Amino acid sequence: MCRWAAYIGQPIFLEDIISRPGHSLIQQSHCARRGHTAVNADGFGLAWYGERPEPGLYRDVLPAWSDPNLRSLTATVKSGLFMAHVRASTGTATSRNNCHPFAVGRWSFMHNGQFGGFDSYRRHADLLIPEDSYSSRKGATDSEALFLIALGQGLEADPQGAMERATAQLESLARSRGVAPYVRLTVAFSDGQRLYALRYASDDQAPTLFHRWSETRQGHAVVSEPLEADELDWHEVPPGSFCIFDQTGVTIRPFIPEPGMAAA
Repeated sequence: MCRWAAYIGQPIFLEDIISRPGHSLIQQSHCARRGHTAVNADGFGLAWYGERPEPGLYRDVLPAWSDPNLRSLTATVKSGLFMAHVRASTGTATSRNNCHPFAVGRWSFMHNGQFGGFDSYRRHADLLIPEDSYSSRKGATDSEALFLIALGQGLEADPQGAMERATAQLESLARSRGVAPYVRLTVAFSDGQRLYALRYASDDQAPTLFHRWSETRQGHAVVSEPLEADELDWHEVPPGSFCIFDQTGVTIRPFIPEPGMAAA
């Protein structure tokens, strides 16, 4: 499993989420408290939005705590919408192409979790990616496959519906060709205007997801784990939820990838 953090609001330095808090994402990369693995050292990545529609992207295979370039970047770059991820591989190689976030056009995407037994049906999953999106398939992860399948399912016009359909398709493959647990995931993705997040599992062990509004920063943080132990106003997102964060607040809806969607 992995750890991730995202932010939307007034522009702040990336380090205010990624490295400065007491339980920052970099701290979580070697001392996670709520994940299945305490150490998340199989690479890291950032995606941030500025004055252009497409996000900036920085990824590497080093542990997040050991890269001085990451420290320098987060200390000097400001953004009002960004995402960061530290990776613990569930089986695929440690390579830059397998590090999150992934980006296609103005969309960026990151994932924590797994589709059970993905290696046994990876070829079938790749066949669900539309041909016009397949050139963006650079790595071998289930996470990137989910993203590209969702793009083909209409992410641009219907972010929630596309993610429900894509998740249902991969869950169907996991149930027929993989192993339990079939799906455990939290996801964050963005089009540069809104931040979307979801929490879902096929059992009762969905990875954790929290959000918090900061009056000081005038923004929302959305994270795998709370960033400070003494901040008591973190809200846990219930399993089976789809969240939309924008400058006006947050909307939380049920996330239900029904089996019939797999054939849609």
